[in-house]
Amino acid sequence: MKRSIIIALFLVSFSVQAQLSKTLAEEQIKLVMKFQESNWNRGNIPAYMKGYWNSDSLLFIGSKGPTYGYSKTLTNYLKGYPTPEKMGQLTFEFVKIEILSDTQAFVVGKWHLKRKEDDLGGHFTLLWKKIDGEWKIVVDHSS
Repeated sequence: MKRSIIIALFLVSFSVQAQLSKTLAEEQIKLVMKFQESNWNRGNIPAYMKGYWNSDSLLFIGSKGPTYGYSKTLTNYLKGYPTPEKMGQLTFEFVKIEILSDTQAFVVGKWHLKRKEDDLGGHFTLLWKKIDGEWKIVVDHSS
């Protein structure tokens, strides 16, 4: 009987710890994206890019197809949004955050750019990886 109680308590404790870990990961990812939103809205694309994995293996898929590498992705952002007016005001909306493991997560959401001349928007799917203790986007498919 005592053994069963100890096992049950261990399982409950493990389950609670796992849920807390998932909740913490979700909050950390949301915080990174809030940081990105804030930097975008200040016209600071290099700071916005800190949410991405700084690697040649970063994969960004947009309207023109796949782009590989942090530097190329940064260059494309700087070319596509050369002024604060072109950048507009960015907001993200989360549709689904799924923590796949202690080091990987999948996020689905919506993005919206409010600009003087027009508004843009679409959806994104992001694959996140915890690298050196920080959550980073390793794959971004935005439409």
